[in-house]
Amino acid sequence: MADLDVDVRGETCPIPLVEMRKAVMAAAEGDVIRVRGTHPASMKEIPMAVEALGITLKDVEGVETDWIITIER
Repeated sequence: MADLDVDVRGETCPIPLVEMRKAVMAAAEGDVIRVRGTHPASMKEIPMAVEALGITLKDVEGVETDWIITIER
């Protein structure tokens, strides 16, 4: 179960990445954020951004056109 859900299905770059970062900034330490999207490039960019932010990437599931990325702040 996620503490924050970010639904960016149908959005293209840079919206999924921007919305993920907003959620990370709003999250408390230990919160789980679930990002669901459909933009193929964002499925690759979000995990790279998570690593750069120094937070935990818990899971990436789905296919490039329908995915869920789970992050822990």
